[in-house]
Amino acid sequence: MDDHSQNTVAEETQTLFEAPPMAEQERMVEAVLFASAEPVTVRDLEARMPHGCEPGTALEHLRKRYDGRGVNIVRVGDAWALRTASDLGFLMQKETVETRKLSRAAIETLAIIAYHQPVTRAEIEEVRGVSVSRGTIDQLLEMDWIRLGRRKMTPGRPVTFVVTPTFLDHFGLESARDLPGLKELRAAGLLENRPPPGSLPLGGRGDSDEIEEQPELFGD
Repeated sequence: MDDHSQNTVAEETQTLFEAPPMAEQERMVEAVLFASAEPVTVRDLEARMPHGCEPGTALEHLRKRYDGRGVNIVRVGDAWALRTASDLGFLMQKETVETRKLSRAAIETLAIIAYHQPVTRAEIEEVRGVSVSRGTIDQLLEMDWIRLGRRKMTPGRPVTFVVTPTFLDHFGLESARDLPGLKELRAAGLLENRPPPGSLPLGGRGDSDEIEEQPELFGD
């Protein structure tokens, strides 16, 4: 094969594996984000897009183009999603109202997990100063707002709880570091000013939690 033929084959091979233009890559990323019901990671995009594409770069360009529009590209943990601009959320109020209200016990338990994760049930009870019913944990697990974390390397190897990407996505958070301060939560009525742990017997108000909650979701 002469030099001309070799050059022709090399050019055809390069063209065959050459990545699409960046504008086309942005269109691909946009299409995947629009069609996906769940946030999408860069690794997911790499698996879907043609060889040689740079989904991370395309994603960043696309995110900038969406700035200031009615829909934004936002980060949810390690993934990305198309979401309504935060200042226009009031327009979606009917669609986003949560029909299942959380009890006071569930709200406090969720807040403790979010701020202290990974945290065990015993540690939650120590912070709250009261026992945590199984129904409270089951409700948060069923909603996919918390999940089981790693077991602690302590006697009994108790399981821990952490918040999920679903929780972060629901509240428009990139990570747990973006949570509001405890003072803001108390001002919003989401946390009570309780006596310090130990001033009440552990489980001293457990029965009241059971009354205000829904029945346990899973039986023994």
